[in-house]
Amino acid sequence: MTTSSAPPPPSTPGLARTMGLTGLVATGVCSMIGASIQIVPFQLQRTVPGIGPWVLGAFLTAAVPAVLAALCYAILASAMPRAGGSYVYASRGLNPYLGFVASFSQWFGLCIAIGVVSYVIPPFLRDVAIPAGFPALGAALDHGPIRLAVALVFLWTFVGVNLRGVGAVEKTLIPLMVIMFVLGAIVIFAGTQYTQADFASGLAAKEPGRTVPVADAPFSWATFLSASTVLFSSFIGFDAIAQAGGEAKNPARNLPLATGIAVLTVGCFYFLFAGAVYHIVPWSFVAEEASKHDVTAPGLLSYVLSPGWTLAIVAGAAISLINDLPGMLLAVSRLMFAWAEDGVFPAGVAAVHPTWRTPHVAIIASAVMATIGILGCHFASDFFLGVDILVISMLVNFILMCATVIALPSVNPAIASKITVLRTRAVQAPLAALGIALLGSLLAVSVWKDVAAPARAWYYRSTPVWLGVMAMATVIYWRERSKLAASGIDAQARFRELPPEGGVV
Repeated sequence: MTTSSAPPPPSTPGLARTMGLTGLVATGVCSMIGASIQIVPFQLQRTVPGIGPWVLGAFLTAAVPAVLAALCYAILASAMPRAGGSYVYASRGLNPYLGFVASFSQWFGLCIAIGVVSYVIPPFLRDVAIPAGFPALGAALDHGPIRLAVALVFLWTFVGVNLRGVGAVEKTLIPLMVIMFVLGAIVIFAGTQYTQADFASGLAAKEPGRTVPVADAPFSWATFLSASTVLFSSFIGFDAIAQAGGEAKNPARNLPLATGIAVLTVGCFYFLFAGAVYHIVPWSFVAEEASKHDVTAPGLLSYVLSPGWTLAIVAGAAISLINDLPGMLLAVSRLMFAWAEDGVFPAGVAAVHPTWRTPHVAIIASAVMATIGILGCHFASDFFLGVDILVISMLVNFILMCATVIALPSVNPAIASKITVLRTRAVQAPLAALGIALLGSLLAVSVWKDVAAPARAWYYRSTPVWLGVMAMATVIYWRERSKLAASGIDAQARFRELPPEGGVV
């Protein structure tokens, strides 16, 4: 029997290279900045008790492994600009099995996270509607069935945007990104205008007799690293740029450049935003409030800002949530498309719409999984289990990307020769090794926190659920690999080459 590494000729046109640099940057930025910046740096005082005044330092520490991972993505993207980014990088430069199972868990976690984001949008809209003079609308958004319906409408609206092509995604994301930064800049500007003395005065005026608590939080490496692990999740999302590699213009240049711009921009925004809030609001007050209830940047700054400016910040938080959806849907659907194109997932998922030039089957399939995430949020008690799974999945993916940079020259020298970013091995290898060490430390801390948490049923812990997802991926992979072998296709030869760009314009 003869074997072949080439897939059958496509029956429809391929993906279209129409996304420019600005669209790629917007995809990464909007996938990274969600409402987490409005909540996580402040709720951290409860999540990691004792972090106290060290939040900004933990943010900077979390940024270091994120930057290292981003550099590894940039190196690999310059040589392998294809849809499915991280899966393609690992399958060609490290090991096909590892590339699939890791990206499958990433896909699963991202889909559930899309569901979580969709379900959290209505409460933010409620917080905009009530102070804007629409109390009836705000009350309606708190009603269970209406909240569920609104979440589903938002999700499937952006499914429609994705189906229409990356041009439609660009036209949606770029304005949302600009509005989000403009409204977020209100907080940063406030940090230059108000002090903790102003906050104390505002607190006394709003809550007579109450004073800012006095507290002490000695530095602890265990606490600091735990906080850095939590804050690292804020940088997840830039890999969406890599997943769009099959639709980027001038990809060898624009993919690495967009990754660098997105990570740098978001990192600076996070630091300035959180720094502005903590410049105004004493950390001891944040910790006291967080111990009682969920705290957000708008709620904390309402003691010094006017109701109008507070409303603008809430609106910015709502927009930052909404703009998560288009880029995340793009990322998960391109992963599925890349698997199917390689033959390790059902072939029908690789279908491309003849008019819109989008992987419509993969988009709809990913949206169905995200819908399950929304329904899980509505009926379950642990809404953020999918997010925890995503953090573990992304840490594993980032580690694999660093390992791929090290292994690529020996595993696939032909592709390694195409690298145009940081081409010197004397730079690549130490950078990737440091990335593995730091990301591995964060992964160890994340798993330890999950295992050491108060006793819960195993299915409420992210680590065993993630392992279960990996086991499911393993079954799918070997079943499809056996079908490739039975059809006479040389899988090893296929994974030595980049996926074809047949029909791409």
